[in-house]
Amino acid sequence: KDVKALIHTAHTVDVEPLVLDATHRRNEHQKQYIVDQVRKQFGPDLSQRTFAVWGLAFKPGTDDVREAPALSIVRGLLDAGATVRAFDPVAASAFAKRLAEDGESPRFSLVAEKYDALKGADALVLITEWKEFRSPDFRRIRSLLKQPVIFDGRNQYDAARLRSEGWTYFGVGRGSPLP
Repeated sequence: KDVKALIHTAHTVDVEPLVLDATHRRNEHQKQYIVDQVRKQFGPDLSQRTFAVWGLAFKPGTDDVREAPALSIVRGLLDAGATVRAFDPVAASAFAKRLAEDGESPRFSLVAEKYDALKGADALVLITEWKEFRSPDFRRIRSLLKQPVIFDGRNQYDAARLRSEGWTYFGVGRGSPLP
């Protein structure tokens, strides 16, 4: 949001914001990174896949979903045919309303409890780093998912520990996703 505001301000004073434009493009590309990693792991057609998403807000502690990476990630998953079950402790209804502006999808649903999103899902996708997601019960997560796969968009979890416990873990800029 801040970068877009600075770009707008630069244009109002006839300054070409080259660095800001590049930053904005990179930020937009990063939103697609998680979807790209999901498709590398599960293939381009996700129509037989379900993903649990934790965190929909732009940042923890708010219901603000404007410019939230979750919008791009959830849309990308849905566009690839996936089913998405999502949980956010505050922003769920604001997110659903915003997502519906682009057309509702019967393959998107909200759940009232974070672990409910995991039941029978192919993987967990962590997007917003809410405090309640910091130390989840990984045994419980493993028991609810079809397979132990996490896409951690915030690098919130200990990659080495999870990989040593047999998880397939994808972080951002953290090297190989192999267990």
